[in-house]
Amino acid sequence: MSDGLIVGRRALLGAAVAITAMSASSPVMAMEGIVDETAKGERYGMIARILATPGQRDALAALLATGSDTMPGCLSYVVAEDLANPDALWVTEAWESKAAHAASLSLPAVREAITKARPLMAGFESIAETRPISGAPVGL
Repeated sequence: MSDGLIVGRRALLGAAVAITAMSASSPVMAMEGIVDETAKGERYGMIARILATPGQRDALAALLATGSDTMPGCLSYVVAEDLANPDALWVTEAWESKAAHAASLSLPAVREAITKARPLMAGFESIAETRPISGAPVGL
């Protein structure tokens, strides 16, 4: 884990916030520029663990979930509480393509959520890029 405040994306909201504002030393930024099959339109997924500033997990979770049901190309977007850490959230996303994920970052609702979420984020501990192959949408 990097030292200091590392913030990112909504996801999207959650992962988007984490990705767009993370420091250059992060694993995500190190992966930037790698060409893989997801760039060709295959499904794309992301799993991120985001740390809220102490006592702000519920507020951050609410921001990360804002508008997640209206993002074009989003197959599934789940914000979950980490049962072992009262300040941590897990964000799991599935997209039609990596391009659909990238396009979500330009949506006004996502950009607004990123701006509001940054002060509530204390760190970004891990991320994994995936290629979803099966599953069902979740309606919680």
